[in-house]
Amino acid sequence: MAGVARERRQAVLRAIVADYISSQEPVGSKRLVERHQLKVSSATIRNDMAVLEAEGFIAQPHASSGRVPTEKGYRAFVDAINDVKPLSLPERRAISEFLESSVDLEDVMRRSAHLLAQLTRQAAVVQLPTLAVSRVKHCEVVALTPTRLLLVLITDNGRVDQRNVELSSPIGEDAVAQLRDLLNKALAGKTMGDGSTSLALLADDAPASIADPLRRAISVLIDTLVESPSDRVLIAGAANLVPMTTDLLSVVEALEEQVVVLKLLANLPELGNVSVVIGAENEDEELSKASIVTTGYGAAGETLGGLGVLGPTYMDYPGTMQKVSAVAHYISHILAGEEGG
Repeated sequence: MAGVARERRQAVLRAIVADYISSQEPVGSKRLVERHQLKVSSATIRNDMAVLEAEGFIAQPHASSGRVPTEKGYRAFVDAINDVKPLSLPERRAISEFLESSVDLEDVMRRSAHLLAQLTRQAAVVQLPTLAVSRVKHCEVVALTPTRLLLVLITDNGRVDQRNVELSSPIGEDAVAQLRDLLNKALAGKTMGDGSTSLALLADDAPASIADPLRRAISVLIDTLVESPSDRVLIAGAANLVPMTTDLLSVVEALEEQVVVLKLLANLPELGNVSVVIGAENEDEELSKASIVTTGYGAAGETLGGLGVLGPTYMDYPGTMQKVSAVAHYISHILAGEEGG
């Protein structure tokens, strides 16, 4: 009997969360009986709500009002979601066509961020593929002026990073070509971590004619792309949070800090899984009023980056998890050179 009562209270909690997500209005027992087929009396529902309130899953904002879910209630609701349902075929086709018409990797990521913000009506963050696992495809060297070089690093998953190198003296075309060849021999096919070892050996063995520009280029590559890699994050839809509640203003401000956003994506779940962090579960105080749904994307079973959505604790968790998962799926297929499916 106790098991039956517990299952019924879980159903009542799910109904309260679902109704509150859709209306942001306190939910009363009468409304639950009218809207949900719980097959018990209003008195039984009221008793269940009293137990749920005593256990901290719901709260009563005012003496005469209905109940609202607490963060503990949202957590129980999310933990009970067994599977993330796939989007409908038309929705999947629309996402696929939108992303696959991108012109390059950064365009894919930018479109993904805007698409997620549009689909969820919340703030979306998308991380470019990390350099830690990307392999260098090519390093282009361009002389912007006789004393300034542009290094363009292109990885196997399409990420492009650019760095300027200031020289102590002018450099000629032949020397630029020689520099390009040496850097590519050291880097091509390697991760930046492995490539740094080759670069260090190259610096020790540099031909006298280009020793200074080569060492300067190697120093820039190691300092900025190995020691301090810029795992860039694209953000879209922050303005969606402003009308929701003043509690989310600190979240909007926090989104302006790249470090805070990167921390959100630092502990991604395994590929194919979705993580949900609710309210005070967030380590950063600025984000303690928000819920965050994240997942990873990648290719060949390797995580290359992450994406996610930030919104109020009353967000539509099943729908948000569904959309975050779907967009990650399509990014992974594009990176793998496959059709979205």
